[in-house]
Amino acid sequence: MSVPIDKEEKALEMVTDAIINRCQDLKNIISSFIMKLENESLNWPHVLDNFALISGQVNTVLKILRNEKTPPLRNRILLPLVLSPDRDDELVKLTENRVHAFNHEIVPDYLRTKPDPDVEAREQQFLLKSHSIPMDIAQKQITAITKIVNNILDTVKANRDAWENDSGQRASATQTSSLADTSALICAITVGKGLKPTTGSPKGQPTNPQPPPQQPTRPASGGKVPSGIKTNIKSAASMHPYARQETKAQQNLMFTAVKYNL
Repeated sequence: MSVPIDKEEKALEMVTDAIINRCQDLKNIISSFIMKLENESLNWPHVLDNFALISGQVNTVLKILRNEKTPPLRNRILLPLVLSPDRDDELVKLTENRVHAFNHEIVPDYLRTKPDPDVEAREQQFLLKSHSIPMDIAQKQITAITKIVNNILDTVKANRDAWENDSGQRASATQTSSLADTSALICAITVGKGLKPTTGSPKGQPTNPQPPPQQPTRPASGGKVPSGIKTNIKSAASMHPYARQETKAQQNLMFTAVKYNL
């Protein structure tokens, strides 16, 4: 009979050590998260990451407790053997300065097997209220809330299927754009990368400027002598900037004719 007891004791000790280690990791993660909340400005993605770490540690502890090899911890009873109002240094070390003495004030909070008296009183009130409702009315309420919950579940499942189908279609759709071409186009527009300059006329080859068309001679009016210089002034908007190939002397002559209204 001693061999099974020894095996059970060893298994209990191993499980207890594993739970203590996982709880220590969980405590460190929660402490780090609290420090970040108090001393840093976290954005929402970082908060979600910390909650994911905490949830993972909690699930690890639950897996240990639900493991088939874990002895049934509910069959174990924890009783205080010694109560003392004096300071216990070993207890302070184990609890990291949270508990200084194992006295009559601490024991009910740390070794409580029942809810707090106020919580228990409120629970009794809820139980009495639930028992006071007739069975047929309670059944109708249960049926109504079950119908509502089922409708919500169906809606969520339908939307989830639609979202998954949309995601699959987007993933399987052929790509209609190229990231490399887009980057090249942006570089060409912003800094001119990849653009070739336009080829002009070769150097040393004279250009043949075309003389501007002449207007017919107008009769002199007001006793003015008709000028032999013919001018043709056009709107700047009607002339292309690259079509004007007049020499400097021609431009000065046109400016003089306009100035003296010749």
